[in-house]
Amino acid sequence: LSWNEALLPAVFPPVRWEINDSEGHPSSSHQTLKGTSKWATSLENLLEDPEGVKRFREFLKKEFSEENVLFWLACEEFKKTQGKKQMQEKAKEIYMTFLSSKASSQVNVEGQSRLNETILETPHPLMFQKLQDQIFNLMKYDSYSRFLKSDIFLNHKKCEEQEENSPEAQTAAKRASRIYNT
Repeated sequence: LSWNEALLPAVFPPVRWEINDSEGHPSSSHQTLKGTSKWATSLENLLEDPEGVKRFREFLKKEFSEENVLFWLACEEFKKTQGKKQMQEKAKEIYMTFLSSKASSQVNVEGQSRLNETILETPHPLMFQKLQDQIFNLMKYDSYSRFLKSDIFLNHKKCEEQEENSPEAQTAAKRASRIYNT
């Protein structure tokens, strides 16, 4: 490697071309992260992917803490609720399911005792935000790191890698290469 070859990438960064397959999707060599690779970058990315949520729930169920992600998801859905009546109904449902002392899937959060049913009469989209943040941080700094080391995650990652290396995936890459080179 000459000094020119060593300096060339630093002085002139490589141009990144987007190569598409015959369906117009980016080819696998230039795709943005997806699946387990994306899940491993952050809990936020994991929670944005329905398949990631499914696998994370599966893991949390084994750890007897699935209620954490269910509460977080319920709060996200609650924020999108329109209309006072619907908000009251959903707020009560969240309270009774996750926060009440008689809750079927009670989450363990600070400030829970200060919440009572009277707050449910005047709901607002961010009324559960502090509690949701506590649960998010609990998942982020506790269960998420264990999930990334779990059999559920590692097996899913292995299946993804096998799919990427399958003859069909390689055929798509070859088609993309032919399209690009013509």
